[in-house]
Amino acid sequence: MLPVVFAAVSAVTFGTADFCGGKASQRADPIAVTVVSQILSLPLLVVLVLVVPGTPSPLDLGWGLLAGIAGAGGVILLYRALATGVMAVVAPVTAITAAIVPIVAGLALAHSPGAVALSGAGLAVVAIGLVSMGERGAARRVSGRVLTMALAAGLLFGVFFALLGQADESAGMWPVLAIRVSSVTFGLALAARTGTRLRLGRWVFGWTVAAGLLDAAANAFFLAAAGRGHLSVVSAIASLYPASTVLLALVIDRERLRPVQLAGLGFAAAALVLSSV
Repeated sequence: MLPVVFAAVSAVTFGTADFCGGKASQRADPIAVTVVSQILSLPLLVVLVLVVPGTPSPLDLGWGLLAGIAGAGGVILLYRALATGVMAVVAPVTAITAAIVPIVAGLALAHSPGAVALSGAGLAVVAIGLVSMGERGAARRVSGRVLTMALAAGLLFGVFFALLGQADESAGMWPVLAIRVSSVTFGLALAARTGTRLRLGRWVFGWTVAAGLLDAAANAFFLAAAGRGHLSVVSAIASLYPASTVLLALVIDRERLRPVQLAGLGFAAAALVLSSV
């Protein structure tokens, strides 16, 4: 039960972080938003490493470093897709792809978590698609380039979940700090290569700070879930993050929930119950 709780909290936090990062990317370059947000989250991660006991092996740190590169690339692509495409298509394509990759990896690398738990994981994938559906006809306005970015972002997020899930529970929060070290290094190199300025306006900076801190917390919760549960299940639950993004859009941006999205929230609740059995 505890791994599912951690994964669910991770999903809520990831979705909130994406909402904040998406708001910031409406007025700033996604690369700048990603890099600055991740730099600002470093103090929080240092505190987590000191508070949560752990003794990482070189392999645990290696998994974190690789996951950080995949995660940073996924975030940048997601922000770019959200800024130029349609949320109704970008969100489900990204989230479902992100869920499927670690589910396959978990089944290949470990024993099956059981038919009921796997049913919950499958239901979570269905819920992701339903919750993320926006206005009708949106798919017709999305270019192949945007869809490619969404697929690539989802693939990278899936790789991120799968890699981080390999870290041992005894490593504590060190793999998450390794994630941030590699993602910041990757982001700074990309910003230098593209000539992206990292200076942000006050309004954008506030959303960026929130995105960075929440993303770091979400990584920590997912690591805690993956270390205690089956990767196929916890990754599917963590990939329910569009639900919190949709709810925030409802409250803050005054968007309306369609009946199919309400059904998706119901499926998400059922997926949590089945996965915890």
